[in-house]
Amino acid sequence: MAASRFLTDRSVDHVVLERGEVANSWRRERWDSLRLLTPNWLSRLPGHAYDGPDPDGYMGMGEVVEFIERFARAVQAPVRTGTNVTSVRPAGAGYRVSTSGGDLLCRSVVLAGGACNVATVPAFAAALPSPVEQLTPLAYRGPGQLPEGGVLVVGASATGVQLAAELQRSGRQVTLAVGEHVRLPRVYRGRDVLWWMHESGVWDQRFDEVDDLTRARRLPSPQLVGTPGRETLDLNALTALGVELVGRFAAVRDGVALFSGGLRNVCSLADLKMNRLLATFDEWARATGRDAEVGPSERFAPTVAPATTRLRLDLRGGEIGSVLWATGFRPDYGWLDVPVLDEKGRLRHEGGVVDAPGLYALGLPMLRRRRSSFISGIEDDARAVIGHLTGALAGRY
Repeated sequence: MAASRFLTDRSVDHVVLERGEVANSWRRERWDSLRLLTPNWLSRLPGHAYDGPDPDGYMGMGEVVEFIERFARAVQAPVRTGTNVTSVRPAGAGYRVSTSGGDLLCRSVVLAGGACNVATVPAFAAALPSPVEQLTPLAYRGPGQLPEGGVLVVGASATGVQLAAELQRSGRQVTLAVGEHVRLPRVYRGRDVLWWMHESGVWDQRFDEVDDLTRARRLPSPQLVGTPGRETLDLNALTALGVELVGRFAAVRDGVALFSGGLRNVCSLADLKMNRLLATFDEWARATGRDAEVGPSERFAPTVAPATTRLRLDLRGGEIGSVLWATGFRPDYGWLDVPVLDEKGRLRHEGGVVDAPGLYALGLPMLRRRRSSFISGIEDDARAVIGHLTGALAGRY
């Protein structure tokens, strides 16, 4: 719909195809208690910003849906809901888009389905004992839908730590399998940590300024949660709740889960990277004369990883009733019949300009800037991508 806004501004005829309803993924594929990681003052779309009474709060799912619905009405986006795209393939000087409502011919296509269409689950999940129920965050709604017994949550990015905390507080015993993660405090020197990312320019780093773009686009989401009290939710907080930490879930053999022994090293690396980032914030505040606006410099206690952790967990004995795979997501390009994917199934693009004439993308991690994954990042991305698209239609590229 951000793309639609800029296409309308440039008088380009277009249509927006949506397989469900407006804001469908927020309605149907999020757990009930989820709140945005970004404070409300950062929630903005082209010409549309949060204007409610709690700018420092974090929108819940109902509020997000209403926010997006209001934007759709304001820009009068030509959305066709309940329209499932089954194929996009070259046709003459453009593309044929096959949908559940018939075929369309167009000169350009913007792939704006996002990066979280399919949950990423390791192949060895098929080896788990059948009595253990498995699900992903796309299907999870709340603790009540899980069977009796403990829960093994796999993955310690934002999704994993939030679900581990919710399940532990509900009375379940949670074991959290921890791999690479990004640790951040919710508040630093009296300001939301995302204020620092926004104001210091960290989020404005462009895709063509990053040394290892592939790695930057694959970074896990930071360990943050949007609560009224602005609490920090890191591994120390989970341990205090009673969550058991183990290393990365590496394999299943004869019904036994095997974990790596590198938990302490992984935690130390996350602590190191967090402290480097906080030092960058401190330097920026000094260099720009903004020290007086914020509190004193802070450093946080290191992650207290257990001296020894379980390396094996028998999934046949009843201790674990369910496994929740918080192991990330990926886009779904099964319907894209254009040769623009690399050997790992990733879309080949330069800042949203896909490796095929007239094909573009929006809504992917670090599409053009580090803020691309967040709602506040779509305006600049959409403006640039639609600028290129309209230039190509006019014959400038």
